Amino acid sequence: MRSFYGEQKIDYVFKVVLIGDSAVGKSQILARFARNEFSLDSKSTIGVEFQTRTLVIDHKTVKAQIWDTAGQERYRAVTSAYYRGAVGAMLVYDITKRQTFDHIPRWLEELRNHADKNIVIILIGNKSDLENQRDVPTEDAKEFAEKEGLFFLETSALEATNVETAFLTVLTEIYNIVNKKNLPADESQGNGNTASLSGKSILIPGPAQEVPAKRNMCCQAS
Repeated sequence: MRSFYGEQKIDYVFKVVLIGDSAVGKSQILARFARNEFSLDSKSTIGVEFQTRTLVIDHKTVKAQIWDTAGQERYRAVTSAYYRGAVGAMLVYDITKRQTFDHIPRWLEELRNHADKNIVIILIGNKSDLENQRDVPTEDAKEFAEKEGLFFLETSALEATNVETAFLTVLTEIYNIVNKKNLPADESQGNGNTASLSGKSILIPGPAQEVPAKRNMCCQAS
């Protein structure tokens, strides 16, 4: 049974989490996608917040719940609840700060330890508008993404470059997996700037009523 928000029928609800060091632009990426806003006075996120946006994928209405949390160590206590039920993740670093990229393996390990093993992940190099201050070569990130089986894009929340594409890449991949139920290991989903998922077998259950309690990967609105 599906829900109605006003007259809008929601077919699926997908939870996507943003992770990465503090000040890499996670909240700005979220604001750009959810409200098409950008603030130069943005402050660090305290605790957890989330925004929603409803969009249409393959003639189905998908409500994206995007969760954002602070990257500082002292907020790590939110980890378990933060990742619970997530079907997608955006792993964000700042292309002008090498340290934020060097921390990506740690964030990826934490994600894989706490989230469902079939979660769809995209690596995001944010602040591409600051090319003259670049400290992380695009090729380094591409190589890492390919090695780990991640999608990859560079974005600019300031200029709205690739932000929409990044979210649509993750949400469309989740939608395709939910509908196909099985992504063959030799099927390549990547193109352009996105890394191929070749070699990565993914299985996700369908509607919520078919999902075991401990494996709430996705939910069909009810």
